[in-house]
Amino acid sequence: MAEDDIMIEDDAIALDDTDDSEVEDRDVASLIGFIQDRYNKAEDYRYNDEERWLKAYRNYRGLYGPDVQFTEAEKSRVFIKITKTKTLAAYGQITDVLFANSRFPLSIEPTELPEGVVADVNFDPNEPEQLRGLNDLENPYGFAGDGMDFPAGATEKTLVEKLGPLQEKLDPIQDKLKEGPGATPTAVTFSPAMIAAKKMQKKIHDQLEESGATKYLRSTAFEMALFGTGVMKGPFAVDKEYSNWNDEGDYDPIFKTVPQVSHVSVWNFYPDPDANNMDEAQYVIERHKMSRTQLRSLKKRPYFRSSVIDEVIMHGENYIKKYWEDDLSDYAPEHGIDRFEVLEYWGMVDVDMLEEQGVEIPSELKDFDELQANAWVCNNKLIRLVLNPFKPSKIPYCAAPYELNPYSFFGVGIAENMDDTQTLMNGFMRMAVDNAVLSGNLLIEVDETNLVPGQDLSLYPGKVFRRQGGAPGQAIFGTKYPNVSSENMMMFDKARQLADESTGFPSFAHGQTGVSGVGRTASGISMLMGAAQGSIKSVIKNVDDYLLRPLGEGFFRFNMQFDFDSGIKGDLEVKARGTESLMANEIRSQRLMQFLQIASNPALAPFAKFQYVITEIAKSMDLDPDKVVNNMNEAAIQAEIMKDFQAPLQQGQPQGAPAGADAMDPTGSGGGNIGVGMTPVPGEQGFSANGGQGNVQQTEAAGGQQPPVGPLQ
Repeated sequence: MAEDDIMIEDDAIALDDTDDSEVEDRDVASLIGFIQDRYNKAEDYRYNDEERWLKAYRNYRGLYGPDVQFTEAEKSRVFIKITKTKTLAAYGQITDVLFANSRFPLSIEPTELPEGVVADVNFDPNEPEQLRGLNDLENPYGFAGDGMDFPAGATEKTLVEKLGPLQEKLDPIQDKLKEGPGATPTAVTFSPAMIAAKKMQKKIHDQLEESGATKYLRSTAFEMALFGTGVMKGPFAVDKEYSNWNDEGDYDPIFKTVPQVSHVSVWNFYPDPDANNMDEAQYVIERHKMSRTQLRSLKKRPYFRSSVIDEVIMHGENYIKKYWEDDLSDYAPEHGIDRFEVLEYWGMVDVDMLEEQGVEIPSELKDFDELQANAWVCNNKLIRLVLNPFKPSKIPYCAAPYELNPYSFFGVGIAENMDDTQTLMNGFMRMAVDNAVLSGNLLIEVDETNLVPGQDLSLYPGKVFRRQGGAPGQAIFGTKYPNVSSENMMMFDKARQLADESTGFPSFAHGQTGVSGVGRTASGISMLMGAAQGSIKSVIKNVDDYLLRPLGEGFFRFNMQFDFDSGIKGDLEVKARGTESLMANEIRSQRLMQFLQIASNPALAPFAKFQYVITEIAKSMDLDPDKVVNNMNEAAIQAEIMKDFQAPLQQGQPQGAPAGADAMDPTGSGGGNIGVGMTPVPGEQGFSANGGQGNVQQTEAAGGQQPPVGPLQ
């Protein structure tokens, strides 16, 4: 079996082994009614949230809602899309931070005190045999009664058993290994826990990349900024088809069960209304809009009831548009929708209800009153029912708020924060436009008693009006309407400043020109941008806590449960790395280089972790650390290679150069007159008057000691 193969046993994925014919004869109304009631409850509860999302969508698109009423005097219908500008700026900043290092912002590291796998072991080939085993003299469990004694009935793992992925590799020297990092210059240190963590990290990154997680995370970030909440689903198991051709050239695909992620629109997400976050949710329902082809494709996935799906399709389409879908489709003309509404339920179900549907409950779970299950319903038919295969049982959804709403599941986004200011900006701009139209034209006053009756009073160049004969006075007057649009624009600018304050995204952060004061200098711009990043810190922290970490933990548990590669397993923890990229790469690189200079002090060098520093420098330069940075063992080998490589070069350097001078410097003294350091003196090697072997003879006569040769002695 290949190391990257994932095997999921039948009883792990689904415990429903009842065939379709038996299921069709069962009365499933109770379970379907149970799911439908929960769906209706969640839909009713989130009505106010839907209204907020609709208003946010209209402001983003530049559409006036039915609540906006215009008077007859208002001619302009202009809509200034500042909400769109702010939303895209927030979305862009979130994605720039999350993908600053060109990697999915997740990492796997060993815990501080890893269990089952030792953190470090060392081997010193030059250590005398009599020094080995000194650590055995210490009792790692202290003395009796101190609370550290070995538990009764437990067995102590040997050091070899705690080597994890290195157990087979280090088997030849297992008797010479000591726990902990090496303390001598010749000692070689191995880190089994770190190796397992890095293998698990590469495994998860490969799975995320293969499932398109980066694309889905971008879609989630956009809905976070616009609606206030972004939702991702995963990991969930799918059978993926891999292209393959046999030796005869025939197409022979390979199917593998792999973890998958996807983006779930907030419009199709119905969580438990009594929960404020996913940890508190007892259930989640996802609403699918499927075509016949999509519905038929479900028959290829595990544990979907093929005959029931065929029956559902035979009954015909049942999709009914929600009221908010008209807004999202810009009120497109009505037409027949050839789609099916499918409800996917994840949550707690009573054990009695599961047993009624033929779900086989394992003996170790029969004492529970309710269990977590996954059910799919369409046209009042149950097309799938299985127990949650993942251990521990977790609902495979992650919901991250843009801004926390402490008493609601759904968060607050950019559009909602600036809803009032957007209304003000639109109002003042319409007033300015209407005033500009009035002030740019003359208001005509006509005295019709002085004109011949029945004339057309419209105005155009060359227009001729006929007066009454002998009637005195002026018949037509022009009045100029005052221009107060500048005052309206001042109020518009004030409302825009309020939008900057309410969203935390100043206008200069998304390209506004004409910044004055401190913003006219490079350092001033850096200060302003640093201050503008303060608002995004809490957002990225929410992404870390509510999305990235749960998603990474889901993939970690998936691999721990279904992957048989022991080399990736250990006492590991998932860390979200979104907030690490908040600092600009240039600033981060400068600070790392400053720290490296400080740590180069011989007195401080032993306290610095140079491998970590160099790795972070590579990340700040958008380089792959795995490709450009050696680990400690590779660095030691590289140092030996460089030493052997540099030795011939140093032996070929000109002799007699002063200490500290560059051997290739033609001055020989670092900037003095030419020839000062390169000219041999009497008695020095290379002096023409030494007389061939005179130097050797003089050296032997002096006691056999050769004079110093250049800077190398």
